[in-house]
Amino acid sequence: MRRPHHFGAGILLAVGALLTTGTQAATAEVQAEVQATPTTVRTLAATTAAQQQARDFWTPGRMRAAAPFDVIGPRDPLSPGAAPGVPQRAGKTSTVAPTAPAERPGAVNGFPQGGGPWSGGGAVLTTSGRVFFTHQGRTASCSGNAVTSHNMSTILTAGHCVKLKDSWHTNWVFVPGYHDGQTPHGTWAAAKTLATGLWAASESINYDVGAAVVAPLNGRKLGEVVGGQGLKFNGGYNRPMYAFGFPAAAPYDGKQLIHCSGNTTKDFLFTTDHAMTCDMTGGSSGGPWFDSFSETTGTGLQASVNSFGYTFLPDKTYGPYFGDEVKSLYEQAQTA
Repeated sequence: MRRPHHFGAGILLAVGALLTTGTQAATAEVQAEVQATPTTVRTLAATTAAQQQARDFWTPGRMRAAAPFDVIGPRDPLSPGAAPGVPQRAGKTSTVAPTAPAERPGAVNGFPQGGGPWSGGGAVLTTSGRVFFTHQGRTASCSGNAVTSHNMSTILTAGHCVKLKDSWHTNWVFVPGYHDGQTPHGTWAAAKTLATGLWAASESINYDVGAAVVAPLNGRKLGEVVGGQGLKFNGGYNRPMYAFGFPAAAPYDGKQLIHCSGNTTKDFLFTTDHAMTCDMTGGSSGGPWFDSFSETTGTGLQASVNSFGYTFLPDKTYGPYFGDEVKSLYEQAQTA
């Protein structure tokens, strides 16, 4: 089955339990847990030698052979801890402007789009890229995106693309602008990876967001080379958005940037995620969702990431809401 992203659900259970009495109490409990669970940081390649070792590990052959991470660790979002209550989304809206250069405008497939190669140009071609890492000895791939940051070195991705099942991924690198096996802007090794506190603690799909701080490459920072996209926190629901990623499971092969676009809705089942009609498959996890996206310049405000899909709702993709918890993650990453 062509399912996007990391998660899958085999049967539809306990819908009523999530929609009946007790929601307010559960919400209060969730908010208290969020406040008590700060962003978690993992130091990876802290030295120049370790960073070079991670870059050297990812030969073209290993990149081609890396499995879409969604295939490695499927998980049922109805499992314990997956969606602890239904958190309220009432934070103050805030934005960060993009700093990516708007180059190479081109024709696109239009809006809406259920899944297809990005035929336009612009900054998204360079800020988005593939993520490669090892998980419990296996090589794997996800997607990610460079964002505007004080350290000019911050990438956002999915939480399960930095940590899963109590195991932080290693040999973690980001390849912006990846296409057809090429790495036109270099391979960037992560010095640190981060995850929202509730993803790190319980793998709650409401908070499936991660970040990485990459080390300089050839004396330059990532932001100097590819720039960064903007961000939007607490932007609300039911927004027109564009999603990007590098799906590597059939019918896709991970060689090119794929996009979807459409009017999003709020998940009416088990999470507070955004939902979009989209057929991206494994390997697209962590790819950016943009609000206020310009097809002409390829820039926008990142407001989510590819996260999961229900097996009983084919061709729907879900991405976590960027609320105060994700804003805190971003603020900690961009000052690292």
